[in-house]
Amino acid sequence: MSTPLPTYFLSHGGGPWPFMEGAFRRHFDRLESVLAGIPAELAERPRAVLVVTAHWEGESFRVSSHPRPPMVYDYSGFPPHTYQAQYPAPGDPALAAEVVARLQTGGVAAAADSERGFDHGSFSTVLPMYPQADMPLVQLSLQRSLDPTLHLRAGQLLAPLRAQGVLILGSGLSFHNLRAFDARSQEPSRQFDDWLQQALRQSPAARRQALIDWAQAPQARFAHPREDHLLPLMVAAGAAEDDPAQLHYHQQDFMGGLAVSGFRFG
Repeated sequence: MSTPLPTYFLSHGGGPWPFMEGAFRRHFDRLESVLAGIPAELAERPRAVLVVTAHWEGESFRVSSHPRPPMVYDYSGFPPHTYQAQYPAPGDPALAAEVVARLQTGGVAAAADSERGFDHGSFSTVLPMYPQADMPLVQLSLQRSLDPTLHLRAGQLLAPLRAQGVLILGSGLSFHNLRAFDARSQEPSRQFDDWLQQALRQSPAARRQALIDWAQAPQARFAHPREDHLLPLMVAAGAAEDDPAQLHYHQQDFMGGLAVSGFRFG
C-alpha cells in the first residue's frame, strides 16, 4: 500500500444489535453511523481485517484460521432470530498463519485455531463497515493474563501488516461494567473517559506507559472490573507505533448517560 492503514479501537455495542430493530437498536445509531463511515476514511481498500476481540481469550494468543468461519452466539436473552443470524465473510488462513508467525518470531506464544467462528465482538463491529460480507476477516484473541504490556507488544509485532493492507481493529468498549449500565455510572464513566482521552494524546512513550498503568486512572476499576474490553485497545495502540491518536467516536449519553469513546491511530 502507498501508506500504512490506520488502526482503531472501536466499540462493538451490545450483543447482536445489528440484527435487531426497535428501541434496543436505537441505542447504537451513533455507533452504527461511525462504523459505517470507516471504509470511506481509508485511502485504499484493505485486503483483510484483523479484529482483536474482547470475547475470546486463550492461554496463548489464538488466531482464527477457518476459511469459512461459523458464528459464535456469545450472548443470551435476545430474540430467537439472533441465534440464526449469519455474517458470511470469508476467513483468511494465509493471514492467520502470518499473524501467528509474527507473534511467535517476536517471542509471543500464539497458535492458529481452525474451528473458531465469528463472535459478536467481531461481526457486530465489521458488519456495519462491510455489510456485503465481502471483506476477509480474521480474529485475534486476548491472552488470558490480560497483561497490558504483553498486548502492547503483540500489537507492535503486528504493525508491519498495516503496510500490507491489513486493517487492525481493537473491538471492545471504553466502559464495561455490566452491573452499572445506568445513572450510577455517569460520573465515573466521564472521569475514566477524560483520563483515557488525555492519556492517548500524549507522546508515544508516555501513551504506552499510561496504558500499562491504566489501573491507576480515575475510576479505572469501576469502569473495568475486568479489563477484557479494554485490552483490545492495547493491541491497536501497539500496532500504531508512533502514530498519533485522535478521538473517533464519542457519546456522553450511551445506554442511559454513559461516556464512551473510540479512537483512531494514524
